[in-house]
Amino acid sequence: MAVLLETTLGDLVIDLYTEERPRACLNFLKLCKVKYYNYCLIYNVQRDFIIQTGDPMGTGHGGESIFCQLYGDQARFFEAEKVPRIKHKKKGTVSMVNNGNDQHGSQFLITTGENLDYLDGVHTVFGEVTEGMDVLKTINETFVDKDFIPYQDIRINHTVILDDPFEDPPGLSIPDCSPEPTKEQLDSGRIGADEEIDDLKGRSADEIEEVQAEKEAKTRAILLEMVGDLPDAEVKPPENVLFVCKLNPVTTDEDLEIIFSRFGPIKSCEVIRDWKTGESLCYAFIEFEKEEDCEKAYFKMDNVLIDDRRIHVDFSQSVAKIKWKGRGGRYTKGDFKEYEKERDKPSKLSLKEKVKPKQDAKYDLVLDEDIEESQTSQSHLAKKQKKKKHHHSEDEEDDKRTRKSKDSDRKHEGERCREKIKSEKKDRHRSRSRSQERDYTYSKQKDKYKEDFRIRDWDKKADRSRSPKKSKDKERSKYR
Repeated sequence: MAVLLETTLGDLVIDLYTEERPRACLNFLKLCKVKYYNYCLIYNVQRDFIIQTGDPMGTGHGGESIFCQLYGDQARFFEAEKVPRIKHKKKGTVSMVNNGNDQHGSQFLITTGENLDYLDGVHTVFGEVTEGMDVLKTINETFVDKDFIPYQDIRINHTVILDDPFEDPPGLSIPDCSPEPTKEQLDSGRIGADEEIDDLKGRSADEIEEVQAEKEAKTRAILLEMVGDLPDAEVKPPENVLFVCKLNPVTTDEDLEIIFSRFGPIKSCEVIRDWKTGESLCYAFIEFEKEEDCEKAYFKMDNVLIDDRRIHVDFSQSVAKIKWKGRGGRYTKGDFKEYEKERDKPSKLSLKEKVKPKQDAKYDLVLDEDIEESQTSQSHLAKKQKKKKHHHSEDEEDDKRTRKSKDSDRKHEGERCREKIKSEKKDRHRSRSRSQERDYTYSKQKDKYKEDFRIRDWDKKADRSRSPKKSKDKERSKYR
């Protein structure tokens, strides 16, 4: 129960769920047997999603089931088989495409992503790819346009049935050999499947280098556009501006303007300087009014001495002066004026509350039922207002209670603070009295010590005042 699909990029082997989807497998096998899928285009390639084919015209709007050949146009489509339910969980799941009315024809798709739950219940799964996953990957990575159509044709060249458990229905005409494709099938308006894409074939080495340099420049420009440094990848620098480098730091704008003005009138001449120090960065931009004057200066001023320096002249590649509304771009004064005008305009939109109701000149009839309804509504409103007042009074009482409790707490705290202050004053007074007593006792002891010291001094003086003769007479009397 398998089918081999030979494509222009490789072979795919599909195993069929003949027991779960007998009608869809029968249709697919017999279409392969009558070579219905030969030269069919793969016309829808959505990366990491699906690959769609099965329409001989390659538009996605054609195709018919095998039952159309047996029973006529009334059996062009057959009903979908929804039981048992098989989900699109893995890559390589093969399912019949729904035509919008839960019916299927000849178109089928192969998933290139996992867990595609939104396809479940819409498209009927009847098989899976078991061999050729690398081929499926190359098809998935092919280049496509905005409608997901590949730029180069990818076709099913041939189908081979490896195992067919179903008998051929009566009246089925099986061709002896594969039919040749028609012109309508081959004329897709795209690059042929057999055509080789080689832009560098038959070119010299210099031409190849130029082509590669152009491609690199384009990729860089696209990157700069994505970053926001360029307004457009295809923007071209001005052709009337010269870039002059290797200047002497002494050279000024006026010097360069005088030197280059002999080739023609100059719009602007600017030596680029450091924004902090104001010193020259040794390069400048010179803008001419005419492109011819710019070309003359380019050919004649390159490698010329200016202020003892040989300068280098080239065409400017900068687009910094182009004003554009991009990231990092500059807005003109006109843009701001338009914005201010739009801002000052009165808005047409207004809130429902501010809109005045239209007054009709006619009077409307008022019935008794309307009067009763208005009275009941007024009574309901009055009850609601009473309830609100009651709730409001209860809230006020609660607020008063909380305020009283707060006031009492504040009073207690004040009393405690006063008691603490009094106790601290008493302690200070006691400590002062103790210190005074100590000072008094210390002063008394000091006075006593002074008196004793005076008495001792007086005694010493008295001993010294006695005469030495009397003392000698006493000693002599002792020896007699």
